[in-house]
Amino acid sequence: MATSGPLRSAQREPIPIDARAADHLRYIRETMERAAEFTALPGWGGVAMGVTALVAAFAASRQTTPRAWLAVWLIEAFVAVAIAAPAAATKAHRANSALFSGPGRKFVLSFAPPIVVGGLLTFALYHAGILAALPGVWLSLYGTAIVTGGAFSVRVVPVMGMCLMLLGGAALFTPAAWGDAFMAAGFGVVQICFGWWIARHYGG
Repeated sequence: MATSGPLRSAQREPIPIDARAADHLRYIRETMERAAEFTALPGWGGVAMGVTALVAAFAASRQTTPRAWLAVWLIEAFVAVAIAAPAAATKAHRANSALFSGPGRKFVLSFAPPIVVGGLLTFALYHAGILAALPGVWLSLYGTAIVTGGAFSVRVVPVMGMCLMLLGGAALFTPAAWGDAFMAAGFGVVQICFGWWIARHYGG
């Protein structure tokens, strides 16, 4: 019985459970704050995409055939991807985040389906000879992609998507001659304004 006291004192004191819980909660809170501050949308890349869209809108408005008009906008789509992909990867690297994991991965997976649908509808509408509907369809689906992807990003991203959807909806019910103006407003002006805001407030 004389040894019970020393044996008891030699045992390491357990760490209080509330201390461990506080550490876990702090880690979770800091992780969520970092996720909320990061947006996969590149701000300055968005500005550059908006500028090229304005150029494309002007060039498309000068075309005399539907095929040439569509070619201008398809080239612009490839240019936009060429700008956005490296810009998003660079932004993710600066934020010490992988583009295809965490918030970035959720954004890409939510963003992709409306874009795929847009590609399919472009093919179908072109072969049906209904090119007048394309500006509204493109703006609406791109806006939808931004809204769904923005559900895992900062609040300004889904707001941008809603603006694009509103422009797309209006383009569907206005004269076909206004299509390039709506495209310039959405892919150009909206992209530039929100891109600048994201760049200034959310890491470039």
